Amino acid sequence: MPGSASTRAAGPRPEAAAPTRGGRRPAVLPRGERQIWTRWQTRAVAAGLALAALLPTGGPVHAQGSRVTIGAVRVMSPGRPLLPEVPGGFTFCRLMYARIRAEQRGQGWRTDYPDAEYNLTTRLSQLTPTRVSGWLDGRPGFAVLRATDPELFRCPFLFSSDVGTVGLSEDEIEGLREYLLKGGFLWADDFWGRRAWTHWTELLAEILPGLEIEELPPDHPLLSIVYQVERIPQIPSIQYWRQSGGATSELGAMSATPRLRVIRDETGRILVLMSHNTDIADGWEREGEDYGFFARFSPDAYALGINILVWMMTH
Repeated sequence: MPGSASTRAAGPRPEAAAPTRGGRRPAVLPRGERQIWTRWQTRAVAAGLALAALLPTGGPVHAQGSRVTIGAVRVMSPGRPLLPEVPGGFTFCRLMYARIRAEQRGQGWRTDYPDAEYNLTTRLSQLTPTRVSGWLDGRPGFAVLRATDPELFRCPFLFSSDVGTVGLSEDEIEGLREYLLKGGFLWADDFWGRRAWTHWTELLAEILPGLEIEELPPDHPLLSIVYQVERIPQIPSIQYWRQSGGATSELGAMSATPRLRVIRDETGRILVLMSHNTDIADGWEREGEDYGFFARFSPDAYALGINILVWMMTH
């Protein structure tokens, strides 16, 4: 069964100065306060990110406005060993796969890699008490694995991007099925429109036959475990956002509504979570590239991302 991070995240640090009861977000907000809280919380996440960017990290995540890099160059190829050399905390594992079809602006498994995981793991350690594993060169704990790698069972969390292009062999399908049924968690992100959805869900039916896809209800506690997420944000790639003059739906009317869907087992545990018609990871990856993009999308991206990671580690 996959391992788990050693520290339970319990309450967002950006809320410390908030005008809330006892310094913590109340479990149930009175109806008249809910909208005020949501607006304040979005600002709090942004403020927390700005403050966190000033903290010494031992790595090259810089304050917003500069390009995030890993060392002197961007790391675009996974290396060996597969898992971080400094264990003892959360590891962000990404699924490597063969790309068998094309989607606009998609890059297969590499989409948003590696800056998305670099930034998310760094912010997770800054904005919650969660410890993160690491590499000897100072990089935070992220790794790339195939579904057939035995080390996959040491990853409590697995992320896959641009899943409208994914191709898996029979061995990979079997490996992913075993991983999920033995306690693993998969987050599929950044796929747009009906064609990508159909391709991905047909593959899912082979991986997890007989299990149904359902909408994550808006009152599900995952959406409020750390930050209160009132709506699923639609985050485009930064390239589309610039080229379109600020639009968010990459396929226009065909991808107008972002959705968060899940597959659960018979106990209710979430095996697969899917963010469709949105690119949540671009809000992490691009935080240091464009202030306008950062201000509009990164707080929501981090709020949802941190909620999902904390839910996965504590359930």
